[in-house]
Amino acid sequence: MKKNVGLIDAIIRFVLAVVVAVFIYRGDITGTLAIVLGIAAAALLITGLIGWCGLYALLGIRTCPKK
Repeated sequence: MKKNVGLIDAIIRFVLAVVVAVFIYRGDITGTLAIVLGIAAAALLITGLIGWCGLYALLGIRTCPKK
């Protein structure tokens, strides 16, 4: 798998995942919405950490610089 998530994109994904996690932890987001956003936040965190996004691969999007 070639990386297709750039540094700035990965940072944004990480920050969004942390913000969602904090809202869920504090109880600001509950129920089904918390589950859905928690799964989305986990996906953002994982794709940001590994530098590869399956949706980006399907759509041919690449936010990291070419080497």
